[in-house]
Amino acid sequence: MKTIHTSFSEAVNDIKDGSTIMVGGFGLVGIPENLILALVDSQVKHLTVISNNCGVDDWGLGLLLKNKQIDKMIGSYVGENKEFERQVLSGELEVELTPQGTLAERIRAGGAGIPAFYTPAGVGTPIAEGGEVRTFGDKEYLLQTALKADFSLVRAAVGDKDGNLVYNKTAQNFNPMMAAAGNVTIAEVEQLVETGSIDPDHVHTPGIYVQRLIEGKQEKKIERMTVRQEA
Repeated sequence: MKTIHTSFSEAVNDIKDGSTIMVGGFGLVGIPENLILALVDSQVKHLTVISNNCGVDDWGLGLLLKNKQIDKMIGSYVGENKEFERQVLSGELEVELTPQGTLAERIRAGGAGIPAFYTPAGVGTPIAEGGEVRTFGDKEYLLQTALKADFSLVRAAVGDKDGNLVYNKTAQNFNPMMAAAGNVTIAEVEQLVETGSIDPDHVHTPGIYVQRLIEGKQEKKIERMTVRQEA
């Protein structure tokens, strides 16, 4: 059995200043809301965060950003976060922007033990400046290194006590690959069930990748909601 926490602050209490963390989600979909809130409360500083984007100003990773707990962000999308934009322009935040597919593959490679790979994405753009470009056949490819993290924070719909995880719909975005790429993976699950309760064919992340579990209720906020006005 894995370590099962009942306190979110306890689940993240060994994430120290200067840690590199991966955080699952896309926008606000599939983010480990309560683990992020626990990090905000912990006041841990100088984090390097690997995530598709940085939440919004008042929720998700945006709260860590607002609290000046992130020194470097590796992601693919600035999004709706005005504080993110302000910190980048003022030089307060170091940002490594990566094409979304490349970001996903760098994380997947990290989890698979592949140190680097070549991709055509970014060739001929500022992303390739200073990088190694090689020609295979008649096409140029840019070398990209894998990404790993000290901790991966992911969210799943269901997890069993052996750490097997099932994600709901689009929460399958970055969560599965990040679960494999962290030295320690902490899974926030909406429902914790007994081992054997999940059909093996339905498992998205095998328990071998997960070290800690905690059950929690999420608010599941919407990043931006547009509704049609009534006639």
